[in-house]
Amino acid sequence: MKLDVIKLDGGSAGSVELGDEIFGLEPRADILHRVVRWQRNKAMAGTHSTLGRSEVSYSTKKIYRQKGTGGARHGSRKAPIFRKGGIYKGPTPRSHAHDLPKKVRALGLKLALSAKAKAGSLVVIDTADSDGKTKTLAKQVRDLGWKRALVIDGSSVNENFARAASNIEGLDVLPSIGANVYDILRRDTLVLTKAGVEALEARLK
Repeated sequence: MKLDVIKLDGGSAGSVELGDEIFGLEPRADILHRVVRWQRNKAMAGTHSTLGRSEVSYSTKKIYRQKGTGGARHGSRKAPIFRKGGIYKGPTPRSHAHDLPKKVRALGLKLALSAKAKAGSLVVIDTADSDGKTKTLAKQVRDLGWKRALVIDGSSVNENFARAASNIEGLDVLPSIGANVYDILRRDTLVLTKAGVEALEARLK
């Protein structure tokens, strides 16, 4: 598929040919869901914790005699049924990450790119370059109509552009190696530089 290339000032910069095997696939919600779930689970801290019966602070002395009280038999105040007792099978620190085949992850990224292209939310720009001033870049973004956009550059991001973009709400910048399904789907507009297109095609072919 062929897409027009624009400059940050809105001018034309020719066109680029996008591979149908990456940008022309039919989106599949099941694959996208699997990849996003894998990403979010991997990012979870998993630091939730409770004190079990062996960890709460309490005397280990038998709380009252075994017989003659008329009550149930108990040996410790640490039992879960007592106030301030240990939690039974409570959450403990662990990793929520799970495995996902590399081919499924790569397919998910292709489908996310294809979904943006099919929805008309994919924009290709010549270069992501800036003088480092937020005011200048903010005006350019506003004139182009980008409200919630993700810019993906080549192997590295222009330092001045990244510095200017860091102060603009709703504008994220990533190198091609950092391109991922979750960040692509959560933004309304996907902006690729020509270098970014080449890097993504090299990565996914």
